[in-house]
Amino acid sequence: MVFFGTPAFAVPSLDALINSPHEVVAVVSQPDRPKGRGQHLQPTPTKQLAITHGIPVLQPAKIRDSAFWQQIRDLHADLGVVVAFGRILPEELIAIPRLGMINVHASVLPRYRGAAPIQRAVINGDEETGVTIMRVERELDAGPMFAVATAPISSDATSGEMAAILAPLGAQLLLDVVDDLAGGRAVETPQDHARATFASKITKEEGAIDWSLTARVIHNQVRGLQPWPLASTRLHGARLVIRRTALAGASPAPPDPAPAGTVVTGAGDKIIVACGEETFLEVLELQPEGKRTMTAREFLIGRGVTEGARFTS
Repeated sequence: MVFFGTPAFAVPSLDALINSPHEVVAVVSQPDRPKGRGQHLQPTPTKQLAITHGIPVLQPAKIRDSAFWQQIRDLHADLGVVVAFGRILPEELIAIPRLGMINVHASVLPRYRGAAPIQRAVINGDEETGVTIMRVERELDAGPMFAVATAPISSDATSGEMAAILAPLGAQLLLDVVDDLAGGRAVETPQDHARATFASKITKEEGAIDWSLTARVIHNQVRGLQPWPLASTRLHGARLVIRRTALAGASPAPPDPAPAGTVVTGAGDKIIVACGEETFLEVLELQPEGKRTMTAREFLIGRGVTEGARFTS
C-alpha cells in the first residue's frame, strides 16, 4: 500500500501499518516546512518515521502533477491509505490503487466533514467524538464508511489532547479495516448525507476572545484552539494568551453586574473574569506575549492584573 499523511496525527497509523503484515511501499507527505527561530527546514513527522524504516518518501510540490501520478502508478500498490494528508486528492489519483483509497477521519461521520473536525467538536462543546474509516471519493469526506469508533470528550480536554487520544484509536481501527479489505470481508455503509455537518478550517482570527459571550462558550474556545492558534485577549493594549480556564460557578461579582471582560477577582491564586449573561470564567494559566506560560498565582504575584482591570478583544 501507499500511505498519504503528514502531521503527528498520522504517525500512529503509519507505525501500525509498518508493523503489520501489510507492506507500505511508499509514504507521500507534504513538503518539509521551515520551523523554529532559525526557520530551518524540518522533515514532516511521517517522513521521519518512513526514513527510519527505509521506506521511500514522495513530497510533491503539486498534487496535480502527471509525473507524480506516474510515480504512484509505478508502485503498483493495492491500496492507498490517507491520514491527515492536508490536501484534497483528485479523482485520477484516487483511482490508481487497485482497491482505491481509504481515509482515517477524526469524527463520527457524517458529522464534521472537513478540515478541523477535532477542533470544531471541542469548540462546540460536544461530549463525544470519534474516528471513521471511510472510502475516499471525489466529494470531501462523503464516501461510504467501513468502521466507526467513539471517544468521550471531557469538559476540560483540549483539541491537542483529543488528537492524542484519537490518533491511536484510528490506527487500530485502520488495521482492522485493512485486514478486512485484504480478506474480502470489508462492508461499506453509505453515509446519511442529509445529516452531514462541516468543520471549516481554523483561522488565526478566531483566537480573539469576545468576553460578551458566555463563560462556557469562551471556555470551549480556549480548549478548542489549542495548540493553534490559541485564544487570546488584550490587557492594557498588550496581547495575552489564555491557556487554561474553568467555569467559575456562582457569581463572585458585586451586586451591580460588571461589564464583560472585567476582572472581578484578582487575588491569591484566582483570576475570575465577568462574561456575557452574568457568567464567570476562571483563568488558570495565561501567557504574556514573549514570555512563558504562568499560573494565575504567578501572574498575580507580578501584579499582571488587578481587580477592576478589563480584558478586551
